[in-house]
Amino acid sequence: MTVPSSPLVTDLYQLTMIQGYWLAGIHRREACFDYFFRHQPFGSGYTVFAGLEDTLRFLEGLRFAGPELDYLRSLDLFRPELIEHLRALRFTGQVHAVPEGSLIFPIEPVLRVQGPLEECQLVESALLNTLNFQSLIATKAARVCQEAGGDNVMEFGLRRAQGVDGALSAARAAYIGGCAATSNVQAGQTYGIPVSGTHAHSWVLAFPSELEAFRQFARAYPTKCILLVDTYDTLRSGVPNAIRVGLEMKARGERLAGIRLDSGDLAYLSAEARRMLDEAGLTDTLICCSSDLDEFIIRDLNAQGARIDLYGVGTNLVTARGEPALPGVYKIAALRGEGDEWQMKLKWSEGLKKSTLPGIKQVWRLRGPEGSMLADWIEMDGITPDVEQGLWGFHPSDDHAKTLYAGIDRAEPLLVPVLRDGTVCADLPPLGRIRDRVRGELEGLHPTMRRLLNPHVYKVSLGPELKAITTRMLDQTGR
Repeated sequence: MTVPSSPLVTDLYQLTMIQGYWLAGIHRREACFDYFFRHQPFGSGYTVFAGLEDTLRFLEGLRFAGPELDYLRSLDLFRPELIEHLRALRFTGQVHAVPEGSLIFPIEPVLRVQGPLEECQLVESALLNTLNFQSLIATKAARVCQEAGGDNVMEFGLRRAQGVDGALSAARAAYIGGCAATSNVQAGQTYGIPVSGTHAHSWVLAFPSELEAFRQFARAYPTKCILLVDTYDTLRSGVPNAIRVGLEMKARGERLAGIRLDSGDLAYLSAEARRMLDEAGLTDTLICCSSDLDEFIIRDLNAQGARIDLYGVGTNLVTARGEPALPGVYKIAALRGEGDEWQMKLKWSEGLKKSTLPGIKQVWRLRGPEGSMLADWIEMDGITPDVEQGLWGFHPSDDHAKTLYAGIDRAEPLLVPVLRDGTVCADLPPLGRIRDRVRGELEGLHPTMRRLLNPHVYKVSLGPELKAITTRMLDQTGR
């Protein structure tokens, strides 16, 4: 599984801070941390939220075992009393989160962790690692699948992924984002993702001729035969030999499922291959293409009239080409004081670039007719929006910019309880349902916000109370 397996999946400073909190006597004070990100990856108009279930499973199973404690002891940084304290530590807090598969946007908290300060601090690095990577890959997959046109993209990235664990996480996230299958057999076993694959060039080279290789593959897989046709010469050898085998299969009452192109001018080759297959009467044989594809190449292939039915996308998907990391962060928003009152926290030291929003908040999705997404509205938790009169939304950084949202059909709270007292308390849907959520969310997003280049910006606004509190706190910092 892709769930972090150890509490030592963390940065050292989390543990040194915990010891400092412990020595200061504030380690059990209740804290609230927000997970959010600061800008859209790939220049996209949206991000797909992924990795939630793995995050919750990690929190639920958090334990320090003997070897881990022995290692910490060997560092000569931690007091023996703290080591024993960690032995008994469990995550006992609460988590509210946006449902996995939701579309999310910059600055809004999409996961809220509340509990003892030491527990919230400890889990930061593993939480960021899981959510940032899977959300990044799910977003890339959604963009690829949107351009491909439907359930016709297969994730082929195992051999180029960032390690075995990265390949498994990427396969999970890519399926959530819209891919129909994966070549990664372990991901198929672990997550129930459909697996797909054909054969490599080595299969063709292992036989005396290309024709014999194709015939042997057809005999081995008469119901799922897809032939790789570019080992020698695609149009003068590969496709003609595939047609010959396809006609032989047809005579036996079988069907050549497809051919695969893995090099060359895919637009030209696919069009020519389609013509040749159709002229031979193999009109139901599909054409699959691979070879370093991404959303932009697929868009260009479609614009050139390519005749491609299936896409195998590998390297550029699982390595998130174009954006090395999602800029997700995890920041403290509130801390209980000695008098049991919440003290709101705000960071502003580098202005807008690294600012945070104070307090315990809720995110409301404002929807119009037929579920269309109008905007997201962030307000202090406990304040319910009155949509009948319209809602004022304030720009997060421009004190003079505000918008009146009218025509709201409904407002739905996005942050829902998913972990209570350290135990998962929400339904964790199978990947297929999460994948369906992504598709439904994308259908509710205006087409101008889904386009690859210069998408229209989906608005995220602050509610009046949160805006007033933020402005007051900023004024006190002397910004």
